[in-house]
Amino acid sequence: MNASPLRLDHLVVAARTLEEGVQYVSDVLGATPAGGGAHPLMRTHNRLLGLWGGVYLEVIAIDPDAAGAANARARLFALDSPAVQARLDEGPYLSHWVARVDPPKNLARWHAQYPQRIANPVPMTRGDFSWQLTVPADGAFPAWQGAGDGVLPSLIQWDTARHPSQALADTGIALTSLSGFHPQAQVVREQLEWLGAAHLIAIDEAPYAALVAQFETPSGPRTLGAPAR
Repeated sequence: MNASPLRLDHLVVAARTLEEGVQYVSDVLGATPAGGGAHPLMRTHNRLLGLWGGVYLEVIAIDPDAAGAANARARLFALDSPAVQARLDEGPYLSHWVARVDPPKNLARWHAQYPQRIANPVPMTRGDFSWQLTVPADGAFPAWQGAGDGVLPSLIQWDTARHPSQALADTGIALTSLSGFHPQAQVVREQLEWLGAAHLIAIDEAPYAALVAQFETPSGPRTLGAPAR
């Protein structure tokens, strides 16, 4: 196991449009994501919902107003993938999660040491926030030995002292558990152990990849995601 355990940074709900994603989260959790903004490099935009303990939930979608370019890089979180696009046609869903790398560990140096295990950290900005996020060149989800599909986390290191969760309203919502399902569950577990992130998510074998997050809300327990079919 990695000597420096990672922390959960945020959950990712993907949607065709921000409006659809915000409505989905609001319907399930009883609170409306707000704030957020645009990611110029990735041509995406988001809305955020604060959770207890310095964690947050991100609703992300392709930004229709972003300037396009023939040589623009692939968007993050597999948003350009035909498979993800087809899934989004069915509605927003809990597609991914992100683990935080804190100093003294340096994400760029970690990638340089283990480029086969950790994707290249890409500098990104949104308003006055800046960070590095691991994004494969093709925009795909992180994977190890062919296993990933959103169940393995992207890694983030914040370059600004303030974390986005500090700017979000208190919703009274707490994440109580995060579970992942994957047909190569053991491979996923091995990579999580190596990363120092195995304590953040429970992994079970299933025919399809999926994520399930359980919450305690002011209105009682709620669930985002569904077990693999």
